Amino acid sequence: MVLYTAPFPNSCLSALHAVSWALLFPCYWLADRLVASFIPTTYEKRQRADDPCYLQLLCTVLFTPVYLALLVASLPFAFVGFLLWSPLQSARRLYIYSRLEDKGPAGGAALLSEWKGTGPGKSFCFATANLCLLPDSLARLNNVFNTQARAKEIGHRIRNGASRPQIKIYIDSPTNTSISAASFSSLVSPQGSDGVARAVPGSIKRTASVEYKGDEAANGPASGEAAEGSSLEDACIVRIGGGGEEGGRPPEADDAATGGQARNGAGRAPQGQTPNHSQQDGDSGSLGSPGSPSASRESLVKVRAAADSGGSGEPGATNSKLPYKASGAKKAAARKRRHPDEAFDHEVSAFFPANLDFLCLQEVFDKRAAAKLKDQLHGYFEYILYDVGVYGCQGCCSFKCLNSGLFFASRYPIMDVAYHCYPNGRRSDGLASKGALFLKVQVGSTPQDQRIVGYISCTHLHALPEDSAIRCEQLDLLQDWLADFRKSTSSSSTANPEELVAFDVICGDFNFDNCSSDDKLEQQHSLFTHYKDPCRLGPGEEKSWAIGTLLDTDNLYDEEVCTPDNLQKVLESEEGRREYLAFPTSKSPGVGQKGRKDLLKGNGRRIDYMLYAEEGLCPDWKAEVEEFSFITQLSGLTDHLPVAMRLMVSSGEEEA
Repeated sequence: MVLYTAPFPNSCLSALHAVSWALLFPCYWLADRLVASFIPTTYEKRQRADDPCYLQLLCTVLFTPVYLALLVASLPFAFVGFLLWSPLQSARRLYIYSRLEDKGPAGGAALLSEWKGTGPGKSFCFATANLCLLPDSLARLNNVFNTQARAKEIGHRIRNGASRPQIKIYIDSPTNTSISAASFSSLVSPQGSDGVARAVPGSIKRTASVEYKGDEAANGPASGEAAEGSSLEDACIVRIGGGGEEGGRPPEADDAATGGQARNGAGRAPQGQTPNHSQQDGDSGSLGSPGSPSASRESLVKVRAAADSGGSGEPGATNSKLPYKASGAKKAAARKRRHPDEAFDHEVSAFFPANLDFLCLQEVFDKRAAAKLKDQLHGYFEYILYDVGVYGCQGCCSFKCLNSGLFFASRYPIMDVAYHCYPNGRRSDGLASKGALFLKVQVGSTPQDQRIVGYISCTHLHALPEDSAIRCEQLDLLQDWLADFRKSTSSSSTANPEELVAFDVICGDFNFDNCSSDDKLEQQHSLFTHYKDPCRLGPGEEKSWAIGTLLDTDNLYDEEVCTPDNLQKVLESEEGRREYLAFPTSKSPGVGQKGRKDLLKGNGRRIDYMLYAEEGLCPDWKAEVEEFSFITQLSGLTDHLPVAMRLMVSSGEEEA
């Protein structure tokens, strides 16, 4: 299948579209700024309350007439631009494909050669998030602002989190000799939140070489530098000894300020940042200065595991003095809880998972913000799809002012793409071309040259809470479209399988939860019989560790939750979840927000889903969840919690 790298089939149409948008944009921008000035966020309200001179209010009064006059002057040009723009949408393609080729060991071509479908199984990591990257005036309805700066910071944080090393912690103990699951979290330095170095009780041995190469952590090492047999997937293995091994002496901390903490792939913070992206104590999102708790919590280092004891292939690459805080390591491991009846680990994490393979995003509506996000994420993801959807009256029943908001990034090559717009959106939701994006990716090849592929579906369902029937219709369409997509893109037959399917994943913002009485219709949909939800026991019944993914927008800028670390700590307690997560609306009259939450059971509204199929895969293979996490790294930047899932694909023979 041909993937489209431009929105129009020829340069002439692209030029006409550029002219039409140049005529439209001034009116669009002025209207957005004018409306935004009358919708303050809670952060801005607090600033005004602390401003004795009312400077912000004065600026609003002065600039409003100017915006209004310029808006009126731009209307004739916008009208001409609209007449030119609207018919052009019939020729516009449904998405834009971008590839920034990476020839290093982290590139897509190199990744394909890592798994041949034989030997040990292969894990794949998926994440989904709703970013609320709307025009600024609309984003403020969700209590977030400065869309352009947020987009750049979001991309920066995701790239930093995903390009961290994957850590495995071995605990040497008379009672516990097992390995913890592959950690979503990096290790911490010996500095606590108060900046005081603490002794490490016990010994920590590194059994793999550690090397930091600045921006290589995000972009992958240069060609020829990596040792033979090493790759980005290699894990740093740390052994924690018990019983005072080696005398219980702590590692030396000589390099704490320089080697132990590093910023990954980051330049200086973008100018004009809004307060919710500024460097603050405990803000592990940007992972900035060496002395900050954010950097010390989970240091960003590039790890290469040597193929043998020779290290990374460069003299002095092994840094045996890199300090760690044992209590912090234990705390990070403790967050990865496993229920006695659960087959996988789960946690609330301050970072996106290391070695993230696929990223599905929703509500990336603003085209300029999407471009900024793409530029940031290309530092880690080689393949990206953005600006997905239709505009105008093309393909859907009503006029569409916004695209679908869907955005996809992958480390593996994309083979086929399909997009469908839901035809039944209404009212405010009908102005966006919400739909479903279907992708087929290649993740390996067998020694017999059979392609190993996976299917990923990303969607955003109808938002209005009273429209359960519409969401159920959309779920029906989703299943039908996915079945057609798999059939049309499959080049295999039972007798001659040219492709082996490793996984089939559906993710996105479903706009209903599994605990609200008003969402019973969606909770019982047949989708959940064909695809498995790792957080769900059954209709209306969640697993005890599952938490809501929708934040209470009124409290986004509270000090207790304004940084990834702080939000992580809050969500680990039941009291914190009741305070800062959104819960189902109550029909009881006279019950306030606080009282309503006190009466409710559960852990908030989980409306962002990650589902996987156990059927329809290669007959000899099975997909199982290894880890599931709720992520706080985007605190202050969106009103949703991202979620991530790591799937292990293995064969029955391997397990035997």
